[in-house]
Amino acid sequence: MNTTENADSAQPPRLREATKPSAFATTHWSVVLEAGRSDTTHARAALEKLCETYWQPLYAYVRRRGSSAADAEDLTQTFFARLLASHLVARADPERGRFRSYLLTAMNHFLADEWDRLKAQKRGGAQRVVPLDVNSAETRLQLEPADTLTAEKIYERQWVLTLLEKVFDQLCREYEASGNGPLFAELKASLTQARGAVHYADLAERMKVSEGALRVAVHRLRQRYRELLRAEIANTVASPGEVEAELRDLFRVLAG
Repeated sequence: MNTTENADSAQPPRLREATKPSAFATTHWSVVLEAGRSDTTHARAALEKLCETYWQPLYAYVRRRGSSAADAEDLTQTFFARLLASHLVARADPERGRFRSYLLTAMNHFLADEWDRLKAQKRGGAQRVVPLDVNSAETRLQLEPADTLTAEKIYERQWVLTLLEKVFDQLCREYEASGNGPLFAELKASLTQARGAVHYADLAERMKVSEGALRVAVHRLRQRYRELLRAEIANTVASPGEVEAELRDLFRVLAG
């Protein structure tokens, strides 16, 4: 019998079926693109969800271009208010369908037209359409190199970090919902470790499980993480065929 099957059948209940993979849902950005020329409730909700998730990279971009935290908050909020209230998405090119690329291009057009006028307005007057945790964004931005990264590079890096954080949080919630929160707390470090860097024997001894059962649990954790990562990336591209290319590009950003 296969050794993996033996390990799986021998493991205690808390290491079994920590998560259950879910099917790919219709992606948010593809919904927005398909309905871009009409003000459908479904499309607006999808766009709002994307904006709420990925506001922080744009905020970081505006900050790196020279705005204060307060001005960057107002500019970002005003940008999203106009994006959600208009049919700007109708101009998006489905053949170049990455949401992050569209968002940055749209922000650059917005800043070219509105930068001076909005900075001259009374601070704090922007309509609040997306919940912005500016303190958190500022803390994360301070971790970036002060002088070596352009605003565009900051935007790309913040995009990747936001995406990975969202996937990590979703995975954590899944484990907690299935009663495996303590298991996730023990194994989460393995998501960022190389395969050979996980000390299975020591970890198994501490958790009082067999090493084989632990290896299966780590394998399942990593597999589910990859599934969620691809699903989240799919939400930001126009077609499933773009997922792998976007994944490679995002890893390039992290490596750079």
